Amino acid sequence: MAEVVLHIYDVTNSGSEKTNNTIMQINKIFKDAMGIGGIFHSAVQVYGDDEWSFGFCEQGTGVFSCPSGKNPMYTYRECIVLGSTNLSIFKVNQILRELSREWPGHTYDLLSRNCNHFCDELCERLGVPKIPGWVNRFAHAGDTAVEVAGTTALRFRQAKTEIVSASKVAYRFLLSATSSSPVVPDTTSNSGRGTPRFQGTWFKNLITSGAKPSSSGSDADEKEGEDVLRKSSEEDAEVPLRQNSRTDS
Repeated sequence: MAEVVLHIYDVTNSGSEKTNNTIMQINKIFKDAMGIGGIFHSAVQVYGDDEWSFGFCEQGTGVFSCPSGKNPMYTYRECIVLGSTNLSIFKVNQILRELSREWPGHTYDLLSRNCNHFCDELCERLGVPKIPGWVNRFAHAGDTAVEVAGTTALRFRQAKTEIVSASKVAYRFLLSATSSSPVVPDTTSNSGRGTPRFQGTWFKNLITSGAKPSSSGSDADEKEGEDVLRKSSEEDAEVPLRQNSRTDS
């Protein structure tokens, strides 16, 4: 069995003393005072004096080692014993070789694939508990925020597309319903039907005019209506006769 130790650093490699001091203050407030988390680098030590971690590089593996607690890029904070592994040194070296292939340096991502994620993966394969949640909490929160923002933007774009499509359909419907078209006169094929074909304009005018049927109920109104119907029927009956006479001439 071999002890597995997690080494934790404050991330102070920004190149700016002001930024580094700000990070130290953030970690002091959010980790030391509130116990929430902070901005940390971590590495795992097992079998020997070196620690193993992961970082960015353009080519090759991102997995690297250095003397435990002595990474010159960061400010050392503390170490935590995670437990002991039952794996042999040979098996541990095999795991490290596998991780070296699976974690190339160009895949490094500050929020979703950083050194703390690597240490979690290594600890899982060693059979010990994962690193404490506060070590990588800020990265998890940032990754979640990015995912939520992306999902919200996608839903907004989908809703916008649906609204535009619905608006186009409604516009085409209204345009068709209110388009200005003349009344189509009766032809030989429909002259016997006695009902002229009206377009949308007629229906629109009928609605907007507010016309209502007469409620007088007088005999004169009824007689006038009968005369109109009789005259219309006579005209309809004459149309095919006139057309036939032109055909025979």
